[in-house]
Formats: sequence, structure tokens, C-alpha cells
Amino acid sequence: MAVVVLDKICKTFGTKFHAIKDLSLTINDGEFLILVGPSGCGKSTALRMIAGLEEISSGTLSIGGENVEDLAPKDRDIAMVFQNYALYPHMTVFENIAFSMKLAGKSKEERTKRVHEIAKTLQLHTLLDSKPAALSGGQRQRVAMGRAMVREPAAFLMDEPLSNLDAKLRVQMRAEIVSLQRQLGVTTIYVTHDQTEALTMGDRVAVLKGGVLQQVDTPKTLYSRPVNAFVAGFIGSPSMNLFEGRLQNGRIELPAFSIPLSTTTFEHSPGLAAFEGKTVIFGIRPEDLYDSSLESGSRYATIPALVKTIEELGSELIVHLKIEAVRIDSGDPDAVEDLSGAANAVAKFEAVSAVQPGAMIHLAIDASKLHFFDPQTHLAL
Repeated sequence: MAVVVLDKICKTFGTKFHAIKDLSLTINDGEFLILVGPSGCGKSTALRMIAGLEEISSGTLSIGGENVEDLAPKDRDIAMVFQNYALYPHMTVFENIAFSMKLAGKSKEERTKRVHEIAKTLQLHTLLDSKPAALSGGQRQRVAMGRAMVREPAAFLMDEPLSNLDAKLRVQMRAEIVSLQRQLGVTTIYVTHDQTEALTMGDRVAVLKGGVLQQVDTPKTLYSRPVNAFVAGFIGSPSMNLFEGRLQNGRIELPAFSIPLSTTTFEHSPGLAAFEGKTVIFGIRPEDLYDSSLESGSRYATIPALVKTIEELGSELIVHLKIEAVRIDSGDPDAVEDLSGAANAVAKFEAVSAVQPGAMIHLAIDASKLHFFDPQTHLAL
């Protein structure tokens, strides 16, 4: 086990493309840290630099208090689990797991004892004589985990290890990996593009965009207090709805409707008052939008909306809506969505809702759950 420290790490390809820009992170001893972001954000590059598979252009990297940027991968005391498992097809499960110990010159007795311990932990003890071709995707993933575990490294590095599995198996393997990491207490850095994976697995989550660290915090904090519009739109499924509106006399004014704000809203967003009479970006999560016909009383403001399509998930409905507002693209807050194009808002309704595609409805909005961002910097207010 070890603390991993990245201090102003940079990775440049050629003279112009910066894959990673001044990345500073401290992964604590025994922590499970997730690196997440859209494709091309630099998360796998960052992991490969920690592993020693990519050269660091500038900055320092230490593992367990030792600078390792000049060390070969084999000398960094780390173990990596890849997306494609990288198992030896001609070897049995036992031989795959024991291979690194064999290379290290460990005795046959020691190899056998250690492999059986690992196999029992990973529920592979009945498969030790099988070859990878005879295994399911989940079993192959556990073999890859076992091959990493057998070395007892200072840190595990995992590069999208579940992306090749079907949806049900991914959920199962997420739980198994988290349980195993808690049991072993080994510092783990895990790369994924799936923000649901990130929120359910990590002690902390680091969000990257364009090679730049946007925010690192607990999953709960990332969800409830995103530092900018990108994190707000990226974290959560479906993603947060982001719109432009004008703050006027304690209301968010849009062309076809307005949303009243309470004094509590201004207390929670202390920078909001300075935008009186100006445009702001405001966001609302799909789970904070409701079918007003199911809401008793007048707790929430309502806005007109056109139901475009509905995804029935059994326990809930994902409702795609069109409202008269300018939507901000969460991947690029400078871009706006054409109102004549695809659905521009998403809501989560209770399964008992009777809304139908093509219907005009009154959409109830919990204004106390609004998030506000500066339209120029996109930082939270």
C-alpha cells in the first residue's frame, strides 16, 4: 500500500497537443480513486503515465514517497488490469495467475499456496485447470484481477476493466471489485468513461476534461455541489438540464415563462445576486422535474412543456421534453441546442404518470434544487 502523488504532471504530443495539463492529485493510502471523463479527456493517458507506459513530459510522480518518473514499469511496484484482460490463451487459470511469481523465481510451493489463496478470494478455485477460452467474461476479468493481486503491489491501476462486459455482469463486477478493494486495502486508481460506475465505486472521483482536472471530491459532493457547468452536466444519469435565463426581481425570466426563486436559493448561491438584470446559466436535474398532475398543493412552480418521447423503465419514466428555453450543451457550455431539433430537456417521472408523447403538460420544477453558473466562466455561483 502506498500514497500516489501527481504534482503538475503534463503530457505533450508534438509541440501543440497537450493530453494532460498540470495534473495534481494525491491518492491516499488504501483509497479507491476514479478518473472519469468523456472520450479523449486524458484519463487513460494519466493512468499510463502512472504505470510508466507513457513518458511524463513534465512534473513529478511519486509512489510510496519515492519518485518514480524515471523508473521502468516493472520497478514501480504497481499492477495493472487492462480492458481486454490480456490473458495468455495457452495457459490455464492457475498458470496465468502464477506467471509473475514464476518470473520472479518464487518456488513452486509458494506459487501454489498464493494462487490458491487468491483463487478462493475470487471464487476461481474450481476453474484453475481451465483455459481462458472456456471462461465467461466475468471469470476472465477475475483472472486478470488475480494476476494483479498475486504480486501484492503498492497500487492497482485499472483501465476500464468492465467495458467489455454486458450490463448485468458490469453491475455484479462493480460490487465485487469494490468489495475486494475494501478487503485488500490497496491503493487503487480506476479509469472509466461511465459516470455511474464512478459514482457507485469510488471513495473520491476526479473529473477530467481536455486534459485538465475539473473537480475531485466524493461522489455525493460532485453530484450536489459541482464546481462548474461541465461537471454538473457530466455527473448524473440522465445528465443535468442546463439553460440560459435572465435574473430579474427574484425570478429567472425566459421568453415563455418565469421561475420564482426563494431567499433560500440566494443564500445557497451567494454569487447569484450580482447577476441581477443579467443572463445566467441555470441547471435542474431530471429527478427534480415532476408531472404536475401527480403533485398535490402548490409546492412547485410549473412551466409549459411538450412531451416528445418516453422511455419506460418499469420503476420510472424517462421523459424527453421540449420547452421554450435555450439549452446549453453540457459537453461544451459555449454551444447551444437548436430548439427545432431534438428534445431539449429530460425529466424522471413516477411510473404511474399518464403522460403521452405529443401532449402539452405543466412541468413542475423544484426551484430549490436549481444550480447557477456564470455564463462567461461557467463556474458555480
